[in-house]
Amino acid sequence: MNPTALIAEDEPLLAQALKAELAAVWPELQIVATAGDGRSAVREALRLLPQVLFFDIRMPGLDGLGAAAELADCWPTDEAPMPQLVFVTAYDEYATRAFDAQAIDYVLKPLQPERLRKTVSRLQQALSARQPEPTPALADAALEQTLAQWRQVLTAAGAGTAAAPAPLRMIAASDAGGSTVRMVPIDEVLYFEAADKYLRVLTATHEYLIRTPLKQLLPQLDADTFWQVHRAVVVRSSAIESVHRDEAGKLHLMLRGRAEKIPVSRLYAHLFRAM
Repeated sequence: MNPTALIAEDEPLLAQALKAELAAVWPELQIVATAGDGRSAVREALRLLPQVLFFDIRMPGLDGLGAAAELADCWPTDEAPMPQLVFVTAYDEYATRAFDAQAIDYVLKPLQPERLRKTVSRLQQALSARQPEPTPALADAALEQTLAQWRQVLTAAGAGTAAAPAPLRMIAASDAGGSTVRMVPIDEVLYFEAADKYLRVLTATHEYLIRTPLKQLLPQLDADTFWQVHRAVVVRSSAIESVHRDEAGKLHLMLRGRAEKIPVSRLYAHLFRAM
């Protein structure tokens, strides 16, 4: 059976060019779908279960990073191994150094045939190394290896060139009604949750809203104090009271001072393996 791939790129001409270049260097590869935004890419990937994903980092709505994180959490691993992930990115010296350091595949815009050939060669080796019917232990090990690589991918791709800002001490946030802005000490925050155009800021007794995107807030948080446990959730590690696994195998957290369950995505389940 020929290998399969999905291309997610919001520029139709570039998507067509990538498809043509792939046909030249990897004739056996079957492009099963192209998508112009992250939401469509997630939907088509789950429907078709391709072996390779080519995701443009910057797309309208849900970008390539968000689409990859969502797929990592909901990919049906009992039906198909997690796909190989390749990011399509405009040339950025810092980003490409980060990708190279992590042995992460990427394709540059505008397309560079030599770079694409190297990526295809690595993809072919990775796909050929897969066992057709691995034992459960080997399948689990392969899944964890893939998840670890995806975590590296998202970290490297989301990194910026600017110096890290000073850690936050206070957050200017509006109350639920939006009529009052309050200064919330970071030491009182139990978790942050992305919701539509806002970021929810939850303490033991109150909920506030800010407009700062989660990926922009993360560099301002102490990584030892706040852990990302889901693509949309960051929690105070010292507030974690217990970890629960449901019948479907998904993890949830309970925080001291909060009654709701906090979902843990597959990408971050490794944080709680010892528990």
